[in-house]
Amino acid sequence: MKKNLPTRKKIRLNDYDYSKENMYFITICVKDRLEIFGKILENNIKLTKKGIIVKQNIYGIEEIYKNVLVDEYIIMPNHVHMLISIQYKSNATISKIIKHFKANISREIGCLIWQKSFYEHIIRNEKEYIEIKEYIRNNIAKWENDKYFNRAIKIAPTLTLQILIFF
Repeated sequence: MKKNLPTRKKIRLNDYDYSKENMYFITICVKDRLEIFGKILENNIKLTKKGIIVKQNIYGIEEIYKNVLVDEYIIMPNHVHMLISIQYKSNATISKIIKHFKANISREIGCLIWQKSFYEHIIRNEKEYIEIKEYIRNNIAKWENDKYFNRAIKIAPTLTLQILIFF
């Protein structure tokens, strides 16, 4: 007997070519918003081992995809923001790039840590680009007002041991 599960809402534009030259604002969140990438201390982030793995993989994007530039990024305790520029069209879509990025990190860490999917916004003009770049640069200073900030840090039972090992 099939259960009536809700249909997952599509968040990508139907007729948009996500492999073409453009700039994208990306947000990727940790499952259950667990704060496993680091701690905010005095307007800086002190990365954990998992956060360092994320940072290394951000740099790896440009090595794997020669047509991609990570223009700006910030690793927050439970999410990552990136401005990614596809410099010229290839077979790599933004979804393929992010899927590969997330899979590499999960493999290196040894468990699945990400929420399904990711948030993406197509940068349409210079004003948006400047505003988003400033948002990324100021994200740490505004951490306690951030929608991803957890007043009470949630630890998933299945991840508790693994998180403790990596801190």
